Amino acid sequence: MPSFLFDSAFLFGLIMAYLAFVIPVILIFIAAFWRLYSKAGQPGWAILIPFYNLYIYTQVIKRPRWWILLYFSIAIPAVGALGMVFLSIIDQLRLAKVFGRSEGFGVGLILLGWVFFPILAFSESHYDHNRIVEGVLI
Repeated sequence: MPSFLFDSAFLFGLIMAYLAFVIPVILIFIAAFWRLYSKAGQPGWAILIPFYNLYIYTQVIKRPRWWILLYFSIAIPAVGALGMVFLSIIDQLRLAKVFGRSEGFGVGLILLGWVFFPILAFSESHYDHNRIVEGVLI
């Protein structure tokens, strides 16, 4: 292996370059979800509290309170990961619906969330919980 890979200055530079990209992306997502929660009449600061942010998310998309337990199914080996993918898909489609967006926009949230979440948050989309029928999956 090349010796420069073990040089501490090289590794420090690599880590700093990584953080220079990741930290702004994280801050954009925090700002986007803060705005989404605020549009939905929920406290925006809730995005900063682990687990509580999932509870608020389930309230925004009008899921029953026990729905948050499904997010913890990821701890189940193999089955949990597949369940989490399914859960994420139906919840992001529902998020698009509750903000008055189409199913196509929901697919955008699924496939290109780093683009579509800020668009949803900072656009003129309005939250209306009446767009969701109680007991419907999506």
